[in-house]
Amino acid sequence: MDLFFIPPRICWWRVLFLLSIFQDYLSNMLDCPPTCSCSPTEIYCNKSDNGKFFPLLALQDTGNNGNNSIEDLFKNITSIHIENWTGLQTLKDVDMELYTGLQRLTIMNGNLRGIQARAFSQNPHLRYINLSKNPLTTLSWQLFQNLQLFELRLEEVVFECGCDIRWIQLWQQRGEAGLNTQLLFCNNGASKIPLQAMNISLCDLPDISVTHYNLTVIEGDRVTVTCNGSGSPLPEVDWTVNDLHSINTHQSNVYWPNVHSINLTLVNVSRDDNFYMLTCIAENKVGMANASIQLTVHFPPTILKLDEPERRHETCIEFTVRGNPQPTLRWFHRDKEIPPSDYIRTEMDTYQDYLEGCLNFKDPTHHNNGNYTLEASNFLGVTTKTVYGHFLNAPFSDDYGDYGTPTPTITVTHRPEEDTFGVSIAVGLAGFACVLLVVLFVLINKYGRRSKFGMKGPVAVISGEEDSASPLHHVNHGIITPCTLDAGPDAVVIGMTRIPVIENPQYFRHGHNCNKPATYVQHIKRRDIILKRELGEGAFGKVFLAECYNLSPTKDKMLVAVKTLKDPTLVFSQTLKDPTLAARKDFQREAELLTNLQHEHIVKFYGVCVDGDPLIMVFEYMKHGDLNKFLRAHGPDAMILVDGQPLQTNGELGLSQMLHIATQIAAGMMYLASQHFVHRDLATRNCLVGNGLLVKIGDFGMSRDIYSTDYYRVGGHTMLPIRWMPPESIMYRKFTTESDVWSFGVILWEIFTYGKQPWFQLANNEVIECITQGRVLERPRVCPKEVYDIMLGCWQREPQQRLNIKDIQKILYALGKATPVYLDILG
Repeated sequence: MDLFFIPPRICWWRVLFLLSIFQDYLSNMLDCPPTCSCSPTEIYCNKSDNGKFFPLLALQDTGNNGNNSIEDLFKNITSIHIENWTGLQTLKDVDMELYTGLQRLTIMNGNLRGIQARAFSQNPHLRYINLSKNPLTTLSWQLFQNLQLFELRLEEVVFECGCDIRWIQLWQQRGEAGLNTQLLFCNNGASKIPLQAMNISLCDLPDISVTHYNLTVIEGDRVTVTCNGSGSPLPEVDWTVNDLHSINTHQSNVYWPNVHSINLTLVNVSRDDNFYMLTCIAENKVGMANASIQLTVHFPPTILKLDEPERRHETCIEFTVRGNPQPTLRWFHRDKEIPPSDYIRTEMDTYQDYLEGCLNFKDPTHHNNGNYTLEASNFLGVTTKTVYGHFLNAPFSDDYGDYGTPTPTITVTHRPEEDTFGVSIAVGLAGFACVLLVVLFVLINKYGRRSKFGMKGPVAVISGEEDSASPLHHVNHGIITPCTLDAGPDAVVIGMTRIPVIENPQYFRHGHNCNKPATYVQHIKRRDIILKRELGEGAFGKVFLAECYNLSPTKDKMLVAVKTLKDPTLVFSQTLKDPTLAARKDFQREAELLTNLQHEHIVKFYGVCVDGDPLIMVFEYMKHGDLNKFLRAHGPDAMILVDGQPLQTNGELGLSQMLHIATQIAAGMMYLASQHFVHRDLATRNCLVGNGLLVKIGDFGMSRDIYSTDYYRVGGHTMLPIRWMPPESIMYRKFTTESDVWSFGVILWEIFTYGKQPWFQLANNEVIECITQGRVLERPRVCPKEVYDIMLGCWQREPQQRLNIKDIQKILYALGKATPVYLDILG
């Protein structure tokens, strides 16, 4: 059966006819406001109008007012532009609440005088707001606190000078939301002065402090923590305890001169709050500051799961244990502890306070049948659980049970001289074998291989020779699925690099369904793809900028990035019977994997083109290329050369933009972790930048060529990004979500050094020594202490002690929303 299904030729005039009917149906459901023009994604109003209301789309009486499709029509509006709308004086939350997908809002040259406090609470995707040429006299920063604004335009708006607009002055000084490029004014009663010249006393950001930064308690304890917010105006202070499981939480406020103190008491602390970040926020008219306490809860271990082998000949007893500190595990069989060996061993993965894994058996027999007891212990307690393991039926089990049959006595008649001759032969062979073993031992000691770096111990794993015993030796450092996709020598092409298809030993199901139905991959006609220019070339193919037709129902054509696969006979071993078929199978597997990865911060995969050669994958086009180039282009030098020509930039990135970039990458990593995928090659070179400072994780496989100095070649084939790898990955080739967290810490370092190479002053072998000996990268000059603390949390030597990516994303988001002047920038 053919692996690829190509649909029959579509009658396009019928499709166009149906689309026209659908558009008529939508137009009958919604009316465009008077004096405006509308499209499915935009409302544009530029004529004078005395109406006092915001131009809402008018809903027709079709009998489907409660249908969800109506909400979708409003959600599809991404841009609203209003000019000369003199009757609109107040923008209210009810005006905006239906446009949940809105990205751009312009209200200019009108009579807008005020905006309600929660006007944008239902518009989380707003990135561009233009309020120019309106008689606004004040504006609150809290309107924008939940938005990730890229640009806020306020030209020709004259505010009243005062503490209420101090935040605009601070944003302008830091270059937030493009305000540094605008000449803004305020009225001090006597005259209009530049906003930068406004001098307001007793008006600044709040300061904040907490009694702890890391708090360790035992389950069931009672604990009180205190947060102090000070400043003028006196800030409001509050603890955010959403999703906290500990019971009887209460808060009490104490006011001192210029200090607002708030106590938070937790009673009967729950294990479900282990690693929870208690965050305190202080807010006043000028902005917000926050501080967090990581709560660590110690509790005795529990065995959540201990499963019998699912069927005969299964060689794994699965378990899940929870406890903090991490429990010590021991296994018992027939009242004796099982020592680890090549035949019975424990393999497990750690995720926060969970241990999940298998007691693995190699070629078990009927002698391995019986009860198996797992004991888990830490300083707070011990727990045990027993499960029966049945592997093979015993021979003659009807008569002798699990232990087999006794050896029968057999009488043999023979001559004594035959015995003497047989014994002589046996003794002679044994002597010859001993001599041969001694000679081999001497030769191995004399000529045995040595480490390239002259190092002893596990560091020598990264050597120039191939290590065929390691199942991860040829594994690519791109995204890999935890399920075995195929057996035998086939490979998956990921990131334009061939990797063996093996089950990732760091994962044990986690609820992932390996037997789910086949993923449908969209097929794109070759005639609909028009190549524009080459973007780059990897070891196994090229990437082009292209125009693609009939890809979007709302656009005739759109720009995309297409990845082509080179001649498969050059990619795959000539020993394969059909390298072309192997390439297509692997191409299909990668397409299915990418189709299943759908997230706003993962580069979007549209589909494949397989009708002819070369095989093509179609991705969204990210205009500004990879993040590393983008960072260097927006660093202190403010200009780089591309093909010998200067590339103009928009100036140096500010702190808020850096935090915005990092937060987006963390969000993409949270999604990958939730899908139980390990990336293995997270770095700024493998992130892409689009319009509006949109950042996504994605790798076209070109980084090993373009950034070849970032990789260390092992054995002539494998390319390892050692400067981004934790010690366990360098020494033991162990890749987990926690190793990706380590790499994210290095990404943060890259962001705050404007794209410098980690350990740029050291050679590769020196980098290996530094990382395996526990050294970490130094704090970048412009990096706040709070961000460097995140880096250090990512670089804990023990994987289970590293920060969780979800907590990292929360901290970065909070830092990005806070006005960061309080941060220790240089100290």
